[in-house]
Amino acid sequence: MARLTVNTVDHDVASSPDTPLLWVLRDELGLTGTKYACGKALCGACTVFVDGSPVRACVTPLAAVGRRPVTTIEGADSRVAEAVRRAWIELEVAQCGYCQSGQVMSAIALLEGNPNPDAAAVDRAMDGNLCRCATYARIRRAVRRAAELLA
Repeated sequence: MARLTVNTVDHDVASSPDTPLLWVLRDELGLTGTKYACGKALCGACTVFVDGSPVRACVTPLAAVGRRPVTTIEGADSRVAEAVRRAWIELEVAQCGYCQSGQVMSAIALLEGNPNPDAAAVDRAMDGNLCRCATYARIRRAVRRAAELLA
C-alpha cells in the first residue's frame, strides 16, 4: 500500500511500485482526464505535474513519485490554468480533444514559469505534445492568448 497525494487529496493505493502513474490515476483513482496514447512518453497526452513539474505519467513509476504531490487536469486550479482553459475555449482549440489534457498541462507549465513567452519558447514547451488533428496553430495561438489574459 502506498500513499499518493493527487489534486490535494491523499489516497492509499494498492498498485505495485513499478506501476506507471498513469494506470494508478486512471484505473485505481478513476481520474480519466489524463490520457493514454503512445505509452512511451513521446506524445504528451499523459502529462501531469509531479511537485509542480510536468512529467509523462505513462512512463513514471509510482515509486518515482514518492510523497510528492501530483496534479492532473482535473485538479489544475490556478490563475494560469483558468487563463489557459479560457483561451482554449475562446479559440476553439480542440478538435477531437484526445490530446488536449496534455496540451493544456504543458501550456500551464510554460506559463507558470514564463508568463510572457515568445514564439520560440512556446514552440519548445509544446514540442513534445502531438496532436493527430494537427491543431498546432490554434494551440500556439491559445498559449499566446492565455499569456495576454494573464497580463
